[in-house]
Formats: sequence, C-alpha cells, structure tokens
Amino acid sequence: METTSSQSAPTIEQDVDLRHCNSFGLPARARRLVRIRSEADLRWVVNHPDWGRARKFILGGGSNLVFTRDLQPLVLKVEVPGLRLIDAGDAWIVEAGAGERWHELVMWTLEQGAPGLENMALIPGTVGAAPVQNIGAYGVELKDRFDSLDTLDLMSGRVVRLDREACHFGYRDSVFKQHLAGRSVILRVRLRLPKAWQPELGYLDLQKAQEAAGVKEPDARQIADWVIAIRRAKLPDPAQIGNAGSFFKNPIVSEAQCREVIAREPGIVHYPLPDGRCKLAAGWLIDACGWKGKSVGGAGVYEKQALVLVNRGDARGAEVLTLAQAIQASVLARFGVVLEAEPVVV
Repeated sequence: METTSSQSAPTIEQDVDLRHCNSFGLPARARRLVRIRSEADLRWVVNHPDWGRARKFILGGGSNLVFTRDLQPLVLKVEVPGLRLIDAGDAWIVEAGAGERWHELVMWTLEQGAPGLENMALIPGTVGAAPVQNIGAYGVELKDRFDSLDTLDLMSGRVVRLDREACHFGYRDSVFKQHLAGRSVILRVRLRLPKAWQPELGYLDLQKAQEAAGVKEPDARQIADWVIAIRRAKLPDPAQIGNAGSFFKNPIVSEAQCREVIAREPGIVHYPLPDGRCKLAAGWLIDACGWKGKSVGGAGVYEKQALVLVNRGDARGAEVLTLAQAIQASVLARFGVVLEAEPVVV
C-alpha cells in the first residue's frame, strides 16, 4: 500500500464532536477540523492565507489525551496512510504513514516476515504519535527500532528528515513533546528491523507465558500473541471502557531513594537500572494506597490494574484530572514519590 495524494483541497469541518476521536471518550468539540491525508493536504493548510497563520492542534488517534475543554485552534487530524517494506541488506526498513494504526503496523510486519515490533503489539494509537511518546512495552521502546521520520514544519512548510539523535528520545518523551511541540507534523515514520532477529523475553510476564506454553524458542508471532493476551488481561479495551492506557509513568528514583522506599515497603515492585537508579512500579504504588476500583464522578481506577484510569460512562475531563491529582497526592504523602501523568491534558 502506497501513500496517495489528495486530488483536491481538504474540507474544513465545523463544530466537530471529538468524543470518538479520543480513547477516553471524553466530551469535547473542535471549532474547526481538517483531515490531513497527504503531504499536499498539509501544505494546503500551511500556505492558506487564513489557516496558515491560525493556531493549530495536532490530533492523531487520541489515545494519549485528556480533553477538559472544547478546542478553539484549527485541529489537524492526521490520517496519512501508507505501508512499505524496504530491503536494506542486513535489516528491513519499514515505512509507514503517520495515520496508520500502530497495532495494525506491528501485525503487518509479522505477516511480511519482518519481526522486531512484537513486544509492542496492541499499543493503541497511530504511527505518527509513536515517536512523540517514544512508546514502549515489555522491554522494547520505539527508539530501539527507530530509523528516521519525515516531519513538516508548520511555519516554513519545509519537510525535514530527522534521525534518532535529532528526536531526543527519552522515557515516554521526545523532541516533539519539547521545543517542536505544536510546531511540526509527522508525516511518515521509518523503523529498522534487523534480519538477525533476537527475542526480547526479559519481562517476568513474558517469561511466565513462555513457561506456561512450554515453548523453548518462541518465534515473533508467538511473542506477539503472548503480549496481546497479557495486555488484554490487564488493560480494558477502549472500545468497551474509555481509557488512555497506563495513566502514570513508572517513576525513576535515585539508588538512595529506592533503598529508603524498599526499607519501608519490602514488597514494592521495582526494576534496577544500569545507571544505578531504580524504576518503581507506579501501579503497585497506587494499589498500595487503596485506589483500585475507586471513583471520582464518572472517572475511576480500573479494578484489574491500578495504573489505568477509566471512563465509567459519563466522565468529564475535569473529573479525570481531579482523580489523577488525588492519586498523585496520596502516593507522594505515603512514599515521597512523584507520579507523572503520561497523557497530554488539553
């Protein structure tokens, strides 16, 4: 499937309901919205005498957003399609349009015989949003498989190719959440998947799945199936229960602070890091504070996983924020640890 260009100027839609454009299912409306299905669509907006100078909000799959109000800026709904597999000798280069669904990309690469993304199966959202958040799961982050991307500067209209170094990837962070936030739109992403594939089975949940299956040397599709099963057991389907996946980052603390927390709470789930620091399991901290299953208005903490906040049917963004802030305050009071939210609050 190749990315195709629009044949005519895109339509500016008026007063658009965004409830179905965010996985939390929170109420919000866009005053004006344009669907970006090609580079030409985006250039049309940038070069337009009115819309080119207008404030803009970039929207992908909406899986990492908490809407607390209606949107007055022009919403750019990125829906650029395209999937391409390129033989680069010792690796496969996968090029995907920013509007493709991430999970569908993962499954497509496996069907093409290009493994390497299987640990990140079933992560919600679009390909274009993946570098922004530097998504990751079960021992693999996007930066580990990243090659480059093409982004269009909303001021100059220039398309720039950025490599991994230029993206400044961090833990659930990138240059697109820093000084390029709102200033450029990702059009295409390229991933590098080495042909000398090695399975990543370092996480306990995967090791348990491997042991239960009695498979000594699993292939990539088997690992993807395990990841999908694990995620479905822990995380609610946004189509059934509105949510944004893991709401808080796992906090990273100093070695001294980690020892202090462990001394008070020997059972805390934690992961030592190569630099001596320690990653604490945010879900464990929240659960220990008694939040699992609790609610504030229509917003609640998922009964099966305390790291996930959910929409019980009629939640508003303000209720999600109130619940999140109450959780942060209680974790700080008990453990002295600051929890940072993953979703972007709008």
